[in-house]
Amino acid sequence: MERTITASHTGSFAHVLQTFAISLLVSFIGMLIGAMVVPPQMIMLFVVAELGMLVAAFVIRIRGRHIGYGFLYAFTAISGVTLYPVIMNYGSLLGANLVSGAFLATAAIFGGLALYAHRSKRDFSFLGGFLFAATIGLVIMSLVNLFFTFGSAMSIVWSMIGILIFSGWILYDVSQYRDGVAAEEVPLAALNIYLDFINLFLYILRFIASIAGASRD
Repeated sequence: MERTITASHTGSFAHVLQTFAISLLVSFIGMLIGAMVVPPQMIMLFVVAELGMLVAAFVIRIRGRHIGYGFLYAFTAISGVTLYPVIMNYGSLLGANLVSGAFLATAAIFGGLALYAHRSKRDFSFLGGFLFAATIGLVIMSLVNLFFTFGSAMSIVWSMIGILIFSGWILYDVSQYRDGVAAEEVPLAALNIYLDFINLFLYILRFIASIAGASRD
């Protein structure tokens, strides 16, 4: 049955982006908390909580329910805590300037793709199945990498694939939300865009680190 959303119960795309921006701010606060309060030995607890909340969000969505703003901001705060040691590790490898440059590049790519998806009015829904399968492939590669360390060349290819996949997710998600979503779906929409942005940032960092590693070999 086709779903009809009345204007009074619709969250505009601008509202989704605003919620996404707040999510990034909350994540940054989480990083500060991770830096100043959370001991390194407790980071794994936050990683488990983050993964658990992702699974919970997936199950909630399957059951036709909706996550709330509290869930969204709790997740992004925990995500910020778990991101802190990752960002610091890349900072020690690459330097603060390259990490900052990677973030700016992520913001530029995200902004360009989001603007294109919003203005072009093209339907990117055909990417959904491929992107989902490709993301599962990335997860499997990550698990394999826990036991077998990839060389610099493989890491470069892997990171480029990740950049392409999450660039595709940005096009897909923005095209899904550009005409607005039901008000109760705004937190989930913002969560999806947040994950697109953060994963794109991490794969850009991985790409730069892989290039730097290859140059040292």
